[in-house]
Amino acid sequence: MQQFDTVILGGGPGGLAAAYGLHAQKQRVAVVEKDLWGGTCPNRGCDPKKILMAAVEAQARSEALQEHGLNGVPQIDWTALMAKKRAYTSMIPGGTESGLKAAGIAHFHGAAHFNADGTVQVGNTQLNATNVIIATGQTPRLPQIDGQEWLRTSTDFLDLDTLPEDVTFMGAGYVGVELATIANAAGRRVHLVHHSDRPLRAFDADLVHDLLDRLTAAGIDVRLDTDIVKVAPDGDQYQVTTKLGESWTTGLVFASAGRVPVDQGLGLDQVDVATTAHGITVNGHLQTTNPHIFAIGDVVDRPQPKLTPVASYEGQYLVTALTNPTAAPIHYPVIPSVVYGKSQLAQLGVTPTQAKQDPATYRVNDLDITHWYSYQRIEDPHARIKVVIERASGRIVGAAVLSMEAEQVINYLDFVIQQKLGPVAINQSILAYPTLASDLTYFN
Repeated sequence: MQQFDTVILGGGPGGLAAAYGLHAQKQRVAVVEKDLWGGTCPNRGCDPKKILMAAVEAQARSEALQEHGLNGVPQIDWTALMAKKRAYTSMIPGGTESGLKAAGIAHFHGAAHFNADGTVQVGNTQLNATNVIIATGQTPRLPQIDGQEWLRTSTDFLDLDTLPEDVTFMGAGYVGVELATIANAAGRRVHLVHHSDRPLRAFDADLVHDLLDRLTAAGIDVRLDTDIVKVAPDGDQYQVTTKLGESWTTGLVFASAGRVPVDQGLGLDQVDVATTAHGITVNGHLQTTNPHIFAIGDVVDRPQPKLTPVASYEGQYLVTALTNPTAAPIHYPVIPSVVYGKSQLAQLGVTPTQAKQDPATYRVNDLDITHWYSYQRIEDPHARIKVVIERASGRIVGAAVLSMEAEQVINYLDFVIQQKLGPVAINQSILAYPTLASDLTYFN
């Protein structure tokens, strides 16, 4: 049996943040990873997706400027784009493991589970530790339908040698909308099916409606308030059937209806760790119902968005919590969420919906910014922002944005909100002009 101060299950961003931080505090740390070192985000998640999206964004800029200084829209070369993605992802596992070796952090590759005595079993190796951190993340959810075995996931999409001429996505959440946008930009016929009439429920309904209009205008076959109930092979393709009786033939069907926590097979019942359908239950110190076991990242049942920066933030918090017995409970800053695409949808802080439910405290500026200079110069086809302002202070406390520049705008507003900058402080700053940042003075 090998002895450590902390054993971490999961070698992704959250687990690695905790591992390096605790190692720097002179703890004896071990990291266990059963799949790819580095975790989902850099291997088969946000990083490779954003590499593919770079070509989509460049194409969108070119499309918008047709007859406004540019002629000809570039076409996406899927083979070349995939090669670029693989050049990046192929380096992640080895580079991550090399980093752990260089730092002198013990690491083990294999599936881990708890024994009844609280030790961690990895193959034939038994690890004992004062504390264990679970950072196993999530995995794509496969709907229980007739023909489930024919469904593919985002993992498959992000590593396709060839992209069929017709593809179908089952679920219009983050994953479905983003991958559908990529496939559409690559010139494929795309079907996007969602079980309700309200996709992306966490985002502002008006902006989601605007985004869906943009997807439809781009040629994506968006079908709401229905669901796929059967997938069956049809030659070298697949026959798709919905609950409304609609049917079509498609090259591949991707399950893009959410993800589920990786908490099965860990033996959590052996060590009295409680879970829900949404993940592992933790308290304000990220401590599970077993006082020596903690959980971070996407495997946790918590209201915060399940995003890579949140997992890393929690990993860094545990460095303090596990080395300082008087550490305060975790406090989350505002957290931006972005749906990437030709038009990006972003949100953070107090939402417009929450603001409307408390009109005495908040007011909402709903601004069509399509013809503001920053968006007019790039011919953004539709730009809109809803800014939530606290009446008493006049400070911006939340925002929802739809535009080609939403990811940048939301990050500027993140700093404004986090630093509690009021309109006077913003106006006293001299910002480079004309830029997106200089628009901040007009949002109040």
